Amino acid sequence: MNAMNPTLLLISPLVGGYTLDLVLGDPSWLPHPVVVFGSVIACGDRYLNRGSAAVRLVSGGLFTLVTVAGAWGVTAGLLAMARWLSVWEGVAVAMIGVFFGLANRTLVSEGRAVFAALREGLDAGRRQLSRIVGRDTANLTPQQVRTATFETMAENLCDGVVAPLFYFALGGVPAMMAYKMVNTLDSMIGHHDEKHEWFGKTAARLDDVANFIPARLTAALMVLVTGSVRGARFAWRYGRAHASPNAGYPEAALAGIIDARFGGPNRYDGEWVEKPWIGENSREIEDKEINTVSYVNHAVCAVACVLAALWLIYRS
Repeated sequence: MNAMNPTLLLISPLVGGYTLDLVLGDPSWLPHPVVVFGSVIACGDRYLNRGSAAVRLVSGGLFTLVTVAGAWGVTAGLLAMARWLSVWEGVAVAMIGVFFGLANRTLVSEGRAVFAALREGLDAGRRQLSRIVGRDTANLTPQQVRTATFETMAENLCDGVVAPLFYFALGGVPAMMAYKMVNTLDSMIGHHDEKHEWFGKTAARLDDVANFIPARLTAALMVLVTGSVRGARFAWRYGRAHASPNAGYPEAALAGIIDARFGGPNRYDGEWVEKPWIGENSREIEDKEINTVSYVNHAVCAVACVLAALWLIYRS
């Protein structure tokens, strides 16, 4: 029994954190580490993002490395302190860490909220969608609103579920939080605009590397939980066509699963951005299909947790 203790202590936070996310999501009243990450990044962007391109590249690179290492170090320190107090306090802190690292319940809820708002009216759907996507939503059609919702649910199934669990399996909660910092850095400063092209370049490249395996694993799990041969074919055919080296794989898998067409040109911050089409069937997406996509997200999250647990057992 003693030989199993390390494994049990690793699996308990995983099961507890998954359950908390499934039940609670990310309630607005609960302080979240990503909010702290965002404040730190905004401060660095304000005071360090200046000077020539070379200076911004160096300062942005150092800032990225320091913040990622800091997220890992602070989390490891908190866990060490909790474990010093008692084994079960260590388990509790790790469980909370897993809960904060997962975003599946919120992702599904936000997707459903867009579809619910769209039933009330197109403007309501557009406004709700603007909460979760970066593209301009003011002139989107109902079909484009639904498509954008499914695209972001697929992409963030990697960023908010599979990738955090992947890094938890490899390095526990500290690695999970380090990944969340990488992902937050990319979302805030990893842009190809004049202000962030150089300051955020390291963050963007680090996010590409961090998501390389998880993005492809996400697509594979999506195909697994649906048994969709077309989803596998789409991921193989269209995954590499996306501008992002990673986002195209889960998006293409979902497009194949529901046999729809994703991608295409869109406006971002007032600028027209050409994007490749994923799929050829330009059919209208039906309202009820949010149930199918919600199932995919929940099923992938559950299977990813099981795989992480099995890896921890094998490693122990």
